[in-house]
Amino acid sequence: MKIEIISTGDEIITGQILDTNANWLCQQLFSQGVQPQRLHTVADQLDALVPLFQEAAQRSDIVLVNGGLGPTSDDLSSEAAAKAQGVPLELNESWLKTMENKFHQQGRTMAPANRKQALLPQGAQVIDNPKGTACGFSVQINQATFYFTPGVPHEFKHMFSELIWPEIAAQYQLDNPLSQHKITTFGLGESGIHQLIKDVPIAPDIHLGYRTAAPEIEVKLIGANSQTIADSASAIEQALGEYALFNHQQGDCLASYIQTLMLKHGATLALAESCTGGMIAASLVAISGSSAYLDRAMVTYSNQAKQDLVGVHETTLTQYGAVSEATAVEMAQGARQSAQSDYALSVTGIAGPTGGTPDKPVGTVAFALATPTQVFSQMLLLPAKSRTITRKIAATIALDMLRRHLTGLNVIGQYDFAKPWQK
Repeated sequence: MKIEIISTGDEIITGQILDTNANWLCQQLFSQGVQPQRLHTVADQLDALVPLFQEAAQRSDIVLVNGGLGPTSDDLSSEAAAKAQGVPLELNESWLKTMENKFHQQGRTMAPANRKQALLPQGAQVIDNPKGTACGFSVQINQATFYFTPGVPHEFKHMFSELIWPEIAAQYQLDNPLSQHKITTFGLGESGIHQLIKDVPIAPDIHLGYRTAAPEIEVKLIGANSQTIADSASAIEQALGEYALFNHQQGDCLASYIQTLMLKHGATLALAESCTGGMIAASLVAISGSSAYLDRAMVTYSNQAKQDLVGVHETTLTQYGAVSEATAVEMAQGARQSAQSDYALSVTGIAGPTGGTPDKPVGTVAFALATPTQVFSQMLLLPAKSRTITRKIAATIALDMLRRHLTGLNVIGQYDFAKPWQK
């Protein structure tokens, strides 16, 4: 089966929005063992849409078209499909009635412009849209079956998952979903990861790949045999050792894995953040249920805030500076004492692009983890990247310290992109 995807919309072409629908669709197809041959993005113009539809109809079996089914003048997918077929548009009375009922149920009057959404190529098969006013439809153009879907994500996803894919799978007798195992790593680049796992035996039918989502790197194993993948994944995780943050069975992000570990230990956590400015807290509270372990988070950005909120001594700030292990230690101790929590994390540093000195350049960050029995601290020089990336790396290192402690690893990790700060 040859399949291609067409995304329409000037807002995509001009970069105003990201084409998340196409990304999601490719993931869904790949999970079912199907890989599109082509992926297009095209403007809302008939002279661009019609020839592309006609070309795709000559080379593909299935063409999935997303967008351009709204009520405005720049929604041209139906008209373009009709022109590509060489048939007129006709009013689909059944869908018109459906739209009118939808508006009536909401206590609204349907605008005349919405009638346009019931104008479909002659002979088109309507695909229901229970979540919106734009129906989908399918047509046959030459050898290809075209499926047209609205651009609204939740409408499109429901339509594809519940109505379109089952039809395609039944027609082509597709029953070969792929299994996938994801391992998220931190601390090494792709070359470093490769060096660790290059001698791990991988079955020839397993695809091994990498995906960078700074500052983490994801190692993916994909294949048809779930047991073979599980065996290979276990061997790879063992080879990666402490650089393997978590796998997809443990969570879909570091914050969710931290939550799992904290709940397992029945422990509580407090945060004192300076250069990360609440980024650690934001990642943790994005996961439902975080209130079961996260007690409080304080952004102690100024020196006065460090003194007032977490009890950093003025003499410590004077002698060692706001960016120092001594300050980070007192921040963590003060946060833990304030919350009466089991653990506390602190971060203080220079995220840039200004604020650096010859002694402490941009990227200098101090970390501390206060536990029930002791305090671990380190001060690193992170790579001089953007302010956002520096903060992301710092937030991840802080959470990695906690992960390491909770899993019995050495709290102070080795990161190939960072080096210990030296005066």
